[in-house]
Amino acid sequence: MFQNLMNLISLWALPFLIITILTAALIKKVPVYETFTDGAKDGFKVAVNIIPYLVAIMVGIGMFRASGAIELVTNTLGSILLKLNIPSETLPLMIVRSLSGSAALGVFSDIANSFGPDNYATKLSAVMVGSSETTFYVLAVYFGAIGISRLRYAMLVGILADIIGIVAAIFVCAKMFL
Repeated sequence: MFQNLMNLISLWALPFLIITILTAALIKKVPVYETFTDGAKDGFKVAVNIIPYLVAIMVGIGMFRASGAIELVTNTLGSILLKLNIPSETLPLMIVRSLSGSAALGVFSDIANSFGPDNYATKLSAVMVGSSETTFYVLAVYFGAIGISRLRYAMLVGILADIIGIVAAIFVCAKMFL
């Protein structure tokens, strides 16, 4: 019963929202099409403005992965991680997650395909992906979109939040799955 209700809500939520917005716009006599096209023009301008920031972050990620730095860190810290019951296969995910969501999903897919869905490394990786943010990507896109070049404390707070999310994921998974 509850699942049927949730399916019905999810099926009709978006059409209801669109109809409600269009109805409110018509009541207030807002020129809907013109407003939409103006917003699309502004969105296109923002997209063009953030392209250099996106290119920079993608090149940085590519260089980081191609340099072998991830493998070097994994090999160096692997024995310490094993003593803490953290699979060393999850270390690349911990490193890449704050840089790029697509790279993190690629690493997660490799872990899931290699070990299967019931393995602890896969479960821990899944929780890590959901517990952290793509900090550098967010900073590049959002700060770049509005022209902020001095990050001040935003990067520090973002990295700290990522570390806390990863530590919390490790703690929760150890309690739940080990």
